[in-house]
Amino acid sequence: MGKIIDDKPVSLYTIVNASGMSCDITNYGAKIIRLFAPDRNKKFDDVVLAFDTLDEIIEKEEYYGAVCGRFANRIKDGKFKIDGVEYSLAVNNGTNALHGGVDAYNTKVWDVVSTSESKIVLALFSPDGEEGYPGNLQITLTYELSNDNALSIHYEATTDKPTVIGLTQHSYFNLKGAGNGTVKDHLLQVNADFYTILDESSAPSGEIRPVEGSAFDFRKPVVIGERIDDEAFVHGWGIDNNWCVSKEQQGDLVLAGYVYEPISGRKMEVLTTQPGIQVYTANWVEKQTGKEGKTYDRQDAVCLETQEFPNSPNIAHFPSPLLRPGQKYDEWCIYKFSVE
Repeated sequence: MGKIIDDKPVSLYTIVNASGMSCDITNYGAKIIRLFAPDRNKKFDDVVLAFDTLDEIIEKEEYYGAVCGRFANRIKDGKFKIDGVEYSLAVNNGTNALHGGVDAYNTKVWDVVSTSESKIVLALFSPDGEEGYPGNLQITLTYELSNDNALSIHYEATTDKPTVIGLTQHSYFNLKGAGNGTVKDHLLQVNADFYTILDESSAPSGEIRPVEGSAFDFRKPVVIGERIDDEAFVHGWGIDNNWCVSKEQQGDLVLAGYVYEPISGRKMEVLTTQPGIQVYTANWVEKQTGKEGKTYDRQDAVCLETQEFPNSPNIAHFPSPLLRPGQKYDEWCIYKFSVE
C-alpha cells in the first residue's frame, strides 16, 4: 500500500497455506483485502469484496473486511453505564453508536507484531476516552491460515479500567467470487434457536424470541433469496439481524452456521466462541466499482459477523461485554472452507 498514515506505514501482507489458499491483509483497519478459496474443480476465486487501492479502501466503504471495535454493531443512544457511571459515545448511526464510532478501529493503522508464511499478528492501543469508551485497551489480533483451509481470527485484549468490548470481523463474502453477482442463490444455515428483537432505532430492545415458526428459522439451510425480502427483515432490502448462537455454555467454540454456493460447491462454515452472529446481506451497498473493475451492488454479499449481542452494554440479561482490569478478552472467529 506504501503510504504513511498517523506516522505509521500502511502495507499489504499475504499469508498462505499448503493447500494453495491465500489471504491478503492490510494493517489499515486490520482489513482482509483478498481471500482465495478453491471450488470443487480446484479453481481458486477471491471471495471477499474490497478495493484495489488504499485511497479507495479509505473513501468508498469503510467496513469491507475490517475489524470493528471497540464495540461492534449498535449501542442504543450511544450511552451505557458501568458501576453507576454513564459514558457517552460518538453517535454515527441515527441515534446510535455503530461499530465503535466515527474514527474507530476500522480506520486505525495497526502495528505489525510478527509475520510468517501462514500467520500475521497485529496490535492496537486504544486510549482511555477514545470515541467515549473508558479504559486504555491493548489489543492483539492474529490471523492464521491452516492447512485444512480455515482462516482463524483470534482477538485478545486487556484494560486498565472497566470497559465494554466486542470485536467482529466484517468481511463481505460471495462464494461465487467477489463481483460475480448476487448471494440470493447461496444457502444459509444458522445454529440458533433464538434471535434478538430490534426496536425502532434498529438496536436490540432486550427481547429474545424463538426462531420457531418465523422467517428467522435458518436451523435447516435456506436459499437466501427465498427469505431475504421477508417483511420480518428490512422489507425489500434484506437481512441485518443478530442470532443467539446455540451452545451449552458461553465461551464454547461452536459452529454458528454456514453458507454454501451450489455452482462452485464452496462452503464456508463459521465457528466462534462469541455469543451472537449478525447476518447482513449488504443491503446498503450502492453500485460500487471494486477489485478488477467489478461492480458490487445491493445483496451481492453476505456478512457473518460473530459478536457480542448488539446493545448488550445496556441489557443486563444479555451476555456481558464488560471487561475489567485483570481479566482477558479472548475470543475466536474461524471461517472454514470446504467443497461439496
